[in-house]
Amino acid sequence: MKKLKVALIQQKSYKTKKKTINKTIKMINQAAKNGAKLIVLQELHQTEYFCQNENVDNFDLANDYKNDIKFWSNIAKQNNIVLVTSLFEKRAIGVYHNTAVVFEKDGTIAGKYRKMHIPDDPGFYEKFYFTPGDLGFEPINTSVGKLGVLICWDQWYSEAARLMALAGADILIYPTAIGWFDDDSQDEKNRQRKAWINVQKGHAIGNGLPLISVNRVGFEKDKSKVLKGIRFWGSSFIVDAQGSYIAKASKGKEEILYGIINFNKSENVRRWWPFFRDRRIEAYGDITKRLIISS
Repeated sequence: MKKLKVALIQQKSYKTKKKTINKTIKMINQAAKNGAKLIVLQELHQTEYFCQNENVDNFDLANDYKNDIKFWSNIAKQNNIVLVTSLFEKRAIGVYHNTAVVFEKDGTIAGKYRKMHIPDDPGFYEKFYFTPGDLGFEPINTSVGKLGVLICWDQWYSEAARLMALAGADILIYPTAIGWFDDDSQDEKNRQRKAWINVQKGHAIGNGLPLISVNRVGFEKDKSKVLKGIRFWGSSFIVDAQGSYIAKASKGKEEILYGIINFNKSENVRRWWPFFRDRRIEAYGDITKRLIISS
């Protein structure tokens, strides 16, 4: 497939899982009718971003994991699409993952990716909930290409993007839940958002691959009332292998973002800029060390 129409579903939470999913389904149906063959949902798209606080009751959200898989499998099959979801996986009692499940257009599971880099920051207490992934950085084979699916905090790590690219990914994909605090200065908000965009553009350029990043929107209160809450900044985007925008979304509105990915562009860029040819792999051994500075 030389060209691929993709759709990103940028939406807010509607308080309840049922209401939120109903909105997601409407947007998926519309995107599929408009010709999207690959549809990507945001991180933990079924619920509010529950990691704003540490609450053991939130682990109950993962009890529906198996039913969630069946549900989204049917949605993919009904719409004849490849669908990238982001689910709260209960693997065993006390072992939970932030897991992207990719469904083929016939509803079968094409593959999974378990989030590897787990943050622990004010309002983003994911280490409390998620065990780091153990599936490695393996692209998921689908009818629309090899998908290098990573999740949110993975966005900041060039190693993750590089390993996906080395393993043959055709696209880098990042379901995301990221925002700012209203009390931050406007300058700080702008710096954070620009850094988020720019680091991902760097992954696209450095690996000669198109990149998809989809984020949620809306304000979600911190139910513990320790913080006021997070305003998710949207700004979902698609860039090509040179980091140029194919499409970009607003900061605060729900929308379906469409884009056409041209895989010929990726091949041409890698011919023009042969970064993979010129890698000095014999000199990179220290990359697996925590630090190489002397103590």
